[in-house]
Amino acid sequence: MKQIETANAPGAIGPYSQGYEVNRMVYTSGQIPVNPENGEIPEGISAQTEQSCKNVGAILEAAGVNFESVLKTTCFLADMNDFAAFNEVYAKYFVSKPARSCVAVRELPKGVLCEIEAIAVK
Repeated sequence: MKQIETANAPGAIGPYSQGYEVNRMVYTSGQIPVNPENGEIPEGISAQTEQSCKNVGAILEAAGVNFESVLKTTCFLADMNDFAAFNEVYAKYFVSKPARSCVAVRELPKGVLCEIEAIAVK
């Protein structure tokens, strides 16, 4: 079991890791749209989805895989009315169309609009 850490994605804001590699599988923690360089959160669902995807990508890269290695994602939206705009950005990154769950939640950390976690194979 190997812990994944990178400065190119936001550090954990609680007692958890950015990700783990176990038996050639990579598991990322949910990534909210915090810019790891300055801690800022962009405005709007499209910009937030973009940043969340970049954060997931940074963890995948640190583990030696990429978006095409992703088998499954779980996506959380603060408002299901953002589903279409979220999908438009998400589709640019997850071109291999991994299995996915997407649910609306009551609230996300820091009041963000989306969060994405991924499972990939190495």
